[in-house]
Amino acid sequence: MAAVSIHQFAQCITCHAWSPDLSMVAFCPNNNEVHIYKLLEGKWEKIHVLQKHDQIVSGVDWGTHSNRIVTVSHDRNSYVWSLEGADWVPTLVILRLNRAALCVEWSPKENKFAVGSGAKTVCVCYYEVENNWWVSKVIRKRHDSSVTSVAWHPNNILLATTSTDGKCRVFSTFIKGVDTKNSVDTSSDTKFGEQIMQLDLSFSWTFGIKWSPSGNTLAYAGHNSIIYFVDDVGPSPSAQSVAFRDMPLRDILFISERLVVGVGYDCNPMIFAADDRGLWSFLRFLEVEKASPNPRYSTQLSEKFGKLYGQPKSGSTIANGSSKTGSATHENCITCIVPFKRAGDPTIRSFSTSGLDGKVVVWELGNQSDVSEYIQG
Repeated sequence: MAAVSIHQFAQCITCHAWSPDLSMVAFCPNNNEVHIYKLLEGKWEKIHVLQKHDQIVSGVDWGTHSNRIVTVSHDRNSYVWSLEGADWVPTLVILRLNRAALCVEWSPKENKFAVGSGAKTVCVCYYEVENNWWVSKVIRKRHDSSVTSVAWHPNNILLATTSTDGKCRVFSTFIKGVDTKNSVDTSSDTKFGEQIMQLDLSFSWTFGIKWSPSGNTLAYAGHNSIIYFVDDVGPSPSAQSVAFRDMPLRDILFISERLVVGVGYDCNPMIFAADDRGLWSFLRFLEVEKASPNPRYSTQLSEKFGKLYGQPKSGSTIANGSSKTGSATHENCITCIVPFKRAGDPTIRSFSTSGLDGKVVVWELGNQSDVSEYIQG
């Protein structure tokens, strides 16, 4: 079985993140608090409750190098939590938002973090040593609706976003005094907030944007049950779309350059893989050993679906097989997926998910024979 551990922490979980050594997990139980549990003598015990927000905490990220936690909430505020002795001490970050903060992510170097909001803006926050506080710079007038997810490129400068306006965008977040210019990486020559790329591939809300480990591929999910893969990010990108017959995804994770796991309303992680030519396709559900049926058995509905959504601007594929189980590990929508690995580990072989059923589940891919070849890719 792919699920190696299942923990029922609450009735509902909004988001979660792991400590650098994987000994603790932080999650929001669908309220204004963040609970931190630690594994003590084989049992998970609640050791901290972070209480500063006034409304539901919508995003949490735990820095693997700095050991700092950043949280955002519908109350339009953000806090950076630092462990001082035995207590987590909060530092308020003024985001200057008039709508809810929806998502947050530390940059690879953890000297910045990005916040997506319902105010159609993205806040990029960094620490000013001179004034001893966190400062927010805002990317405005670029999105036409709420920003649902953000993802940092490995170069620490490019930031990708998805929005309920159906578009995917990539921006430069170069900040003088925080980032350093690189003669090899031309993205350091761009100004803060400059839009590098905009893709109009989806006709629905978009979610869960992620970069591949190398930063060469960008992927995100549409609410129309399509996942999009983008190469050559820049003025002339190339894109592929993979349509599937099942329910939409809410979040995705690159396991390697050739393997992606998507989670969402089907309550069962979906595996997507790229062949040697770089063409992506739906492989199978994680909790099912059986692969997808042969394409010639596709129904008329799936064929029409593929013709309607999987066409112009990019190459497209439709996944014709639906391989569901009667008893999935998750019992409600999966809203969050994060890698389950210690800082410095080069390969992701495990990941964790959380959802509206209040569970945090750790999944192991190393024992899946049919996907092991893609993990190394």
